[in-house]
Amino acid sequence: MSYLDKVNSPKDIKKLNIDELDELCQEIRSLMIKTVSENGGHLASNLGVVELTVALHKVFNSPTDQIVFDVGHQCYTHKILTGRRKEFSTLRTENGISGFTRPVESPHDIFSSGHSSTSVSAAIGLAKAKALKGDKGKVIAVIGDGALTGGLAYEALNNSSIDTDNLIIILNDNDMSISKNVGSVAKELTHIRTSPKYYRFKSKVSRGLAKIPKFGAQITRFITVTNQRIRKKLYHSTFFEDLGLRYYGPIDGHDMQSLIDALTVAKAHSHSVLIHVSTVKGKGYDFAEKNPSKFHGIGKFNIDTGEPLSKGKTFSDAFGENLLSFAEKDSRICAITAAMATGTGLVNFANKYPKRFFDVGIAEQHAVTFSSGLAKNGMIPFFAVYSTFLQRSYDQLVHDVAMQGLKVIFCIDRAGFVGEDGESHQGVFDTAYLMSVPDLTVFAPATFDELSSMMYQAAYKEEKAVAIRYPRGGQAVLPENYKYEKHAFDVIGDSSNDICLVTYGRETEPCCKALKECDNAFVLKLNKIKPLSSEIADVLKNTKKIFFLEEGIKSGGVGECFAELLLENGVNAEYRHICINDEFVKQASVDSQLKKYCLDAQSVIDIVNEKI
Repeated sequence: MSYLDKVNSPKDIKKLNIDELDELCQEIRSLMIKTVSENGGHLASNLGVVELTVALHKVFNSPTDQIVFDVGHQCYTHKILTGRRKEFSTLRTENGISGFTRPVESPHDIFSSGHSSTSVSAAIGLAKAKALKGDKGKVIAVIGDGALTGGLAYEALNNSSIDTDNLIIILNDNDMSISKNVGSVAKELTHIRTSPKYYRFKSKVSRGLAKIPKFGAQITRFITVTNQRIRKKLYHSTFFEDLGLRYYGPIDGHDMQSLIDALTVAKAHSHSVLIHVSTVKGKGYDFAEKNPSKFHGIGKFNIDTGEPLSKGKTFSDAFGENLLSFAEKDSRICAITAAMATGTGLVNFANKYPKRFFDVGIAEQHAVTFSSGLAKNGMIPFFAVYSTFLQRSYDQLVHDVAMQGLKVIFCIDRAGFVGEDGESHQGVFDTAYLMSVPDLTVFAPATFDELSSMMYQAAYKEEKAVAIRYPRGGQAVLPENYKYEKHAFDVIGDSSNDICLVTYGRETEPCCKALKECDNAFVLKLNKIKPLSSEIADVLKNTKKIFFLEEGIKSGGVGECFAELLLENGVNAEYRHICINDEFVKQASVDSQLKKYCLDAQSVIDIVNEKI
């Protein structure tokens, strides 16, 4: 029997010794690599925190002690250890377990996650609530060094020492060093300070000193100040201690005994504590260790070669190629990303034009305002960002770009359904909030050629801010006789027919496919979804039924704005809006999601024929 077979809850881990825990970690890695190779997922980040997660569950008592994973893309070991090992093969599949923490799955998952830099804020709130209610247990926030590039993390750290004695922050440093130390003395000091024996001795001495009349408190204060001064000499940065946190580290994140010792000391503390843990991203799988960016979020792949199983040009690839071409001819072209150079197709741009490429870290708010500064002084900034992450910088889009009348070009990747990443990553909200922003033009390409043309229009034909939204994956297949002529909208089919299917972007393909089975119908394809052209009303003035189909949320979406346009222009037609109605889209394949929300070709046919 493997050790994995013996672990059905965190309680089972407490029965294992160090050697057994190390063996358990290797079994977890093997299971993880096999499952992600078949289902896709976040591999490198999860491989790096196996020992850390096992040690957390060895020392603490989840869910009484609450563990909050930042982003949640490193929670696979946690899921395996908290009763979901048998369901792990369903990771990221429809009706399976999520690739992120989800409280609906388990009481051990404290917060739904998916976006970065939130854990410390949530943990402080959880810890304060425990204190106010008199509940037992610690609250542990596990945050990576990448997430510390997000401003929310620093807002929380600034608030982390407010009368909170049950908070522990684990800084998982797998890339950059946060607090560099000096030589072997500092290293040995860290080892001593995280020894449970030393901590018990220190506590005993403190209690003894406190009993000394008159001078006990003075001696204790003198020792404390002296310790602080010594640490400042040995550690170049005392940033965390200056914030009121007790700092321990760096700790080897793959040394089980060191981790257990450090966590045991932190658990015994009556102060807020930060433990700095150094880990290797992709640990235990050679391909992931050598190329952690590639294996950060990866689809199905061959375990023996590390190569993805699915290939083909994507909108991200096309965007990167186009921007590179523009930059060759125009030195004003700049590329901005929020730690997503690979995902958004900007790697080649970064290599060729490093001075005009800016990766600002996981800081979408800063990325937008930074871009506005570039634009103000004459550059042409293209900010490439996933739809789900752009929503984090809505205020900057409104206040620092649109209100200033500046031309920043937002290239919004993963717009619409994204599939298996689930609720936190679906790109279905951007249309609703973009439609509300004054002086913003929004394009929706369906093909790579359209994307290229719209990028050119944005850079050289538009005067103010522009957003170009495109889906994950490849381009739509449209009728052979269709050609994009840079109009705000196009008609596909005979506009004298009674039924019109209105749509944009990827959804154009299933609507065009449906035309083959639908008599008396045509497609109105929106290329520019904001502003909507008033000429549309002239095309639809004699139409009897209009179906608006979009991969977006209903409230405030393009379909609602389109209905208003029809009403204002006296178009008297039966109108139906097929979209996402006031709910979060759960994980499934994109094809399954399209079918569920009646946006696949067969559903469109059934809608037109009034079967749905």
